[in-house]
Amino acid sequence: MIKERVLLLGCGGMLGKAVYDLFVSKYENVLATDIDLNESWISYLDFRDYKQVEKAFVDFQPNLVLHLGALTDLEYCEQNPENTWLTNALGPENTAILCKQYNVRMVYISTAGIFDGAQEYYTDFDQPNPICLYAKSKYYGECFVKNHLDNYFIFRAGWMMGGGVEKDKKFINKIFKQIKEGAKELYVVDDKLGTPTYTKDFALGIFTVIQSSLYGLYNQVCKGSCSRLDVAVEFVKLLGLENKITITTVSSDYFKASYFAPRPASEKLVNMKLDARGLNVMRDWKICLEEYAKEFVPFL
Repeated sequence: MIKERVLLLGCGGMLGKAVYDLFVSKYENVLATDIDLNESWISYLDFRDYKQVEKAFVDFQPNLVLHLGALTDLEYCEQNPENTWLTNALGPENTAILCKQYNVRMVYISTAGIFDGAQEYYTDFDQPNPICLYAKSKYYGECFVKNHLDNYFIFRAGWMMGGGVEKDKKFINKIFKQIKEGAKELYVVDDKLGTPTYTKDFALGIFTVIQSSLYGLYNQVCKGSCSRLDVAVEFVKLLGLENKITITTVSSDYFKASYFAPRPASEKLVNMKLDARGLNVMRDWKICLEEYAKEFVPFL
């Protein structure tokens, strides 16, 4: 066990569970916090409140802080700009200021969504150009951490999948909920491209890079890339429902009333730096989805 004290901020979501499960097996002292106390191991902390974060630094005295929490619903962000900026921008700013003051290493989670989709693939070195409020707020956090700290790790995730029926707020569980509600036909877009990112692999990647002490910014997504349609087809097949459910291809315009926030046509990331440094632990997205789908089978 590593004799360090790890503070996890915003640990109640789909990524937080994977990070907590791994890090408690690696570190002697882990304090997981969130405003949503949905697990017995989570303590209350609102990272938008500077004084609360400062108190955690003083009381817990962390050696390492992982800032995991964010508002990730793009439509909510567009409709609630103040809370979006306070959560996704001021929150990591609070954390970074305190990490510098107390000489603590920081991990910040960013997103492929910070790119505009004008090109198909993006490396760690391509220039972001966020096109929605969610992406703008996340990119602000990325920039602040990068400009304010020396000892930081930034990890850009793609289409996150993980957390299971209870915590997955993203595409996989949205598809599953439709199936559970009796849908025999699914309407799925084929004009949005990206790279799935399995939370368990992502957590292992974070741990692996931290141990290397090679600070900096990293794209970290599963191997391979696909469309939303590809993911849906694969998931339905893994559930054994390919002969019972029809998947109909539609364009993004089909959902423009519900999903009105601007989204890049492509969010495909390339793990260039992880590959170059021999630190890439991310598996192929189809292998990860096959593993993840098993969590949903008991709920069919």
